Amino acid sequence: MSIKNTVGWPLKFSRKSLKTINAHVTAFRTYLNNRVTKNIPKQPNETDISNIQTTSMNEAIDIRELEYKKAPINWIPAAILIATPIAAVIITPWYLMTHQVSAPVWGVFGAFMVWTGMSITAGYHRLLSHRAYKAHPIVRNFLLLGATFAVQGSAFDWASSHRDHHRYVDDPFGDPYSVKRGFFFSHMGWMLRNYPSRKMDFKNIPDLTKDKILQIQHKYYGLWVLVTNVGLVAALGWLLGDVWGSLVIVGLLRLVLTHHFTFFINSFCHMFGSRPYTDTNSERDNFFLAIFTWGEGYHNYHHFFQYDYRNGVKWWQYDPTKWLIAGLSKVGLTTELRTVDDTTIKHAEVRMQFKQAQQKINTAMSAGLDISHTMKIFQDRINFEHDAFMQTVAEWQALKAQKIEMKKNQYSERLHEIDDKFKQEYTRIEEKILEHNSNLKMIFRPIG
Repeated sequence: MSIKNTVGWPLKFSRKSLKTINAHVTAFRTYLNNRVTKNIPKQPNETDISNIQTTSMNEAIDIRELEYKKAPINWIPAAILIATPIAAVIITPWYLMTHQVSAPVWGVFGAFMVWTGMSITAGYHRLLSHRAYKAHPIVRNFLLLGATFAVQGSAFDWASSHRDHHRYVDDPFGDPYSVKRGFFFSHMGWMLRNYPSRKMDFKNIPDLTKDKILQIQHKYYGLWVLVTNVGLVAALGWLLGDVWGSLVIVGLLRLVLTHHFTFFINSFCHMFGSRPYTDTNSERDNFFLAIFTWGEGYHNYHHFFQYDYRNGVKWWQYDPTKWLIAGLSKVGLTTELRTVDDTTIKHAEVRMQFKQAQQKINTAMSAGLDISHTMKIFQDRINFEHDAFMQTVAEWQALKAQKIEMKKNQYSERLHEIDDKFKQEYTRIEEKILEHNSNLKMIFRPIG
């Protein structure tokens, strides 16, 4: 055997051994890395975090939705709200066919319809819920009694749920009577069960909970309901010589009509009507419903300017609640009537008109066809008018800021001079906004 063969064989064996050892080492390292990697939590990326958040949110929504589906029945309101309309539909026609109802009973029915209805609109709603004005104790207590007579909950219950409605409007979990849960739910279904959104702690009405008279009304609410709806109605019927007629017409029929006229604001006025001031939420203006709700039908305006004591701000709009409050102010029984200035109102209207114009343009363009010559002219005029409108708005905002700054730096005896100085400027701005409004109407005419 040569030296080459003698030395070469061990070298070959060594090289093979080293390769084998390296292979085993590499395999062992891979094994260890896999074990370690498996035990170390994976660092989530942005997509993972987003998916986790979405999953958590969906689970939270599912739990909240389950709470709604399993909400316990609110037995007393449910019994009243279901039984009274059924009784009215059956008993009232039968009684009218078999008995003669006297004119005085119908007169009391009409008077109590006005009293209880406007006690809700002027009392519970505009006075207590929105603090749109202040009332003399005589007026305040008269409206409180009428609202109790209307059987729509205590002042605490009504105002608290209504403030939540404005705060969380259209939120299916926050809005107590959200129309997003359907017409029936927003109309009366929300009162039939103890839904999570109805669990009120009255933290949003601290101005009312410290009122002693409202505390008494809330504490003895059930008793006052019986006194007014049974005792008072029966007593008047006895005086008029028709107790049963009074209970059926003044008691039952009046109660059901007052209920559902009010309920239609929460349902009908969030589904049908126009939106001249804002389209960010579901509320609508509905002239027809305003007739039956003492002026509450202008719901789009109300949600946008909720602290205004008026709902109908046009001269032709039917709002007897506004007329009542304004009339009482003439004799000092209501004070501090809160209003939104005409310029701000008109600004909201014109802004919505521009938005509606843009929607028309977008609709025409999304049809996939060439925009007609008329539509192109319409688009150009809208763009020109919008630029002019934004310039007017900028002037108006600068004027308001200037007025505030000047009032900070002037003595109180000179404040009237500042008001006089800016009055003409505000008038000029208002005239320009009215001009924009008029121009928009002219621009809209060719395209209908």
